[in-house]
Amino acid sequence: MYTALHLQRRLRAEVRSGAVEVVVVTPDPYMTYQPFLPEAAAGSISPRHVVVPLRRVLDRCRIVIGEVTSLDHDGRTATVTTLATEEEAAGPLELAYDELVLAPGSVSRTLPVPGLADHGIGFKTVEEAIGLRNHVIEQMDIASSTRDPAVRDAALTFVFVGGGYAGVEALAELEDMARYTARYYHNIKPQDLKWVLVEASDRILPEVGEAMGRYTVRELRARNIDVRLETRLESCADRVAVLSDGSRFPTRTVVWTAGVRPAPVLAATGLPLDARGRLVCTPYLTVEGVDHAWAAGDAAAVPDVTAPEPGRECAPNAQHAVRQAKVLADNLAASLHGRPLRQYAHRYAGSVASLGLHKGVAHVYGRKLKGYPAWFMHRAYHLSRVPTFNRKARVMAEWALAGLFKREIVSLGSLEHPRAEFALAAGPPSDTAVTADSSPDAHDTDGGGGPDDPRGTDGRGGARGPGGTGPATE
Repeated sequence: MYTALHLQRRLRAEVRSGAVEVVVVTPDPYMTYQPFLPEAAAGSISPRHVVVPLRRVLDRCRIVIGEVTSLDHDGRTATVTTLATEEEAAGPLELAYDELVLAPGSVSRTLPVPGLADHGIGFKTVEEAIGLRNHVIEQMDIASSTRDPAVRDAALTFVFVGGGYAGVEALAELEDMARYTARYYHNIKPQDLKWVLVEASDRILPEVGEAMGRYTVRELRARNIDVRLETRLESCADRVAVLSDGSRFPTRTVVWTAGVRPAPVLAATGLPLDARGRLVCTPYLTVEGVDHAWAAGDAAAVPDVTAPEPGRECAPNAQHAVRQAKVLADNLAASLHGRPLRQYAHRYAGSVASLGLHKGVAHVYGRKLKGYPAWFMHRAYHLSRVPTFNRKARVMAEWALAGLFKREIVSLGSLEHPRAEFALAAGPPSDTAVTADSSPDAHDTDGGGGPDDPRGTDGRGGARGPGGTGPATE
């Protein structure tokens, strides 16, 4: 999005005259500002305000909602599967291009852990963030209403795997939200909730430095969060999280944020990849040894020309990706006009992380901050970086209102199955419902829960959140 945004500005005259067309192929009609996902999950920001509609921002570009399945760079064509491909008899769309920009980002890096594919929940998209929020509150509802101690303990146990930004911020924000929500349950206390953070290395948040990482561990443990370092998730089959240290946690919630990997589409491009599957790039953001091909972001292995030792590459985070996009657009426009290209050079400024409301850590330009100052810097920095003035104003307004009013504690899990209620009403009468109540009004007051109930078997009339039926920043 950032590359296209800068291109439509740099090439305004050419785009207006029709000499240049900028085509953006993307699976979603919006860009997600991922650093705000933890706050969206905690309810501090509305989910529609952490995404940027592409058709509004890229008003001079052609937007194609679909996925590139293969590339023929020698023939300058891309094969794209769109939303209408299944409806059309012509098959996938073939797009011709002159210059190629690859910025597909990354996807969650999973491991062959038994039960993970069935019960794990990711945290890379706004849908996953909101689904996780609904799921956590729903588990509290289950724990509040059950008479089985084992079901209650499993519902109130939340296991997060991965001690990077995504895992720590998501866990900290959700724990903060759940602790607040517990005050509205007559039989759930904050200390009843069990939060477990599993990290394979000996530290968390390595980006903020060792000292701030140790502080974060102390801060989380002071909030009754069980931090397990040098520990791995061995299995989560049968809704039991088994750790490498021998611990076993019956749980209905396993959140996987243990790293990312480049988007799989890169393997179908035929372009040079490194050992991690990222595109091999030059400091000018061109693909090594390939003409008319450019790359940036998580999918690009870009040399860090500011590093003191040779061979280092830019970290796959938003700080580099946003800046690379601007340089890429400038270089692409320069190449079209026959001007020299410039190298991408940005010295890492540092990192900030939120640990819940009014809590955070930061290591910026060598200075270490913690607590409220770090939390304030986290919000100020990301507010300055979120695209468009419209989004900035809306996010700031929501923060202001959140300071004046109480948090929302509503779970909208039924959003994931919007037709369930209507399908139940329009379907044939359930024998189970008639048996339970054979009065003439029985079908008008059916609470669900029968074996044919598309809303699930919890009998509450709402669909379960992710993981409720089974089945990872910056």
